[in-house]
Amino acid sequence: MSHVPHELHEEFPDAADTLHALKTNDAHFARLADEYHTVNREVHRIETDVEPASDEALEELKKKRLLLKDQIAALLAAAANTAS
Repeated sequence: MSHVPHELHEEFPDAADTLHALKTNDAHFARLADEYHTVNREVHRIETDVEPASDEALEELKKKRLLLKDQIAALLAAAANTAS
């Protein structure tokens, strides 16, 4: 499969160590990251015409991905604040 844009390590390039630590040590974060990964791959499959879907379905998935990204960003920020 071709490169999938919007992977978490690309969205948060300065937080690679924190991403890894949270995925390993925080079950809630790991679940959010897994769900983000699943939704992101689904969006990519639709956008590359591998898996057909309606425009509405694609938009709903993009909204879900954005919500997950916001939640992940908040947890990353909280982790950065506690590490400082």
